[in-house]
Amino acid sequence: MRSVLSFFISLIAGVGLLVWISRFIGWQETKSALLIFTGWHGMVIVLLTLLMILAGAWKWKMILKSQGYRLSNREIIAPYLTCFSLIYLFPMVIFGGELFRGYVLREKYNIPWAKAISSVFIDKILEITSFLVTILAGTAYFLFKIGLPPKNLGLIFGIFLAVCLISVGFFYFKIFKRESIIKPLNIFLNRRKSLGGDLLEIEKEIFKFFKIKRKALWGGLALAFLRVAITWARCWILILFLGKSISILSALTVLGFYYFATAIPIPAALGSHEAVQVFTFNALGLGSGLAPAFTMIQRGAELIMAFIGLIIFFKLGTGLLKAFLFKKIDSIMKQNQ
Repeated sequence: MRSVLSFFISLIAGVGLLVWISRFIGWQETKSALLIFTGWHGMVIVLLTLLMILAGAWKWKMILKSQGYRLSNREIIAPYLTCFSLIYLFPMVIFGGELFRGYVLREKYNIPWAKAISSVFIDKILEITSFLVTILAGTAYFLFKIGLPPKNLGLIFGIFLAVCLISVGFFYFKIFKRESIIKPLNIFLNRRKSLGGDLLEIEKEIFKFFKIKRKALWGGLALAFLRVAITWARCWILILFLGKSISILSALTVLGFYYFATAIPIPAALGSHEAVQVFTFNALGLGSGLAPAFTMIQRGAELIMAFIGLIIFFKLGTGLLKAFLFKKIDSIMKQNQ
């Protein structure tokens, strides 16, 4: 119930933000841009969005392979796309998509829970690392080209970056020092010993990947940045399609702010992406009226993938629920014999 309430609150906030932006900049230029964007232009953006997801799925496949599990492309893509869908449409459900991915691996492919969930979190750590590097690079170019942003926006952005950098830096520092993050928390997990044990096993698998499996680590990072490169190309090409000339480095700034907007827990970054890109497009001289067209076209391509993921989610969820019920019934029947 709390998750449903959070979903509607964040959705209403996103819609309200979008309405406010539309009144602030007007829709005339946005409507014209959206009318221009038809046919093969849209197919290119959808294709690049699909390639972005496939690169991420390939990364996760490599991580699982390093753990000794060789899954086919079909077996990997289905839960990965489902996770993308859940995170994109329901970002307020913390780790919802990641836990579902781990659950599918355990129940459908008999992969131990510690290895299943650790593969998901390794994937997430590599992804966040690549996103942060992109945000920093895009911000650095933006500051070099434009100068300092308004005080309030700069403060919000600075706090966000500081929290992310400290969190990721702390994790990599612990790996380098070979110190457990979970063990100091054991005092809080004594009431749930099984939970504490599970977390320690998961942490052990994650540390093993980063400390020992260096080939897989560098391969995973390469694929994480390949995903960034595809998304970067999508930003650049989309702006060119919309009739604006832009350098590849300016497109990197747009991409960095895109990642910043998607970190805000609003479904499909509705409103938040528009707010960020209106500022970015205006500062880069692209015209603030074009920003909503850019964000809506990107969102349209991503929603296609998200809805496909939802269909897979219901299909996988129904199958896993049936398997769970059959196991329960079989267990009860054996106990009654």
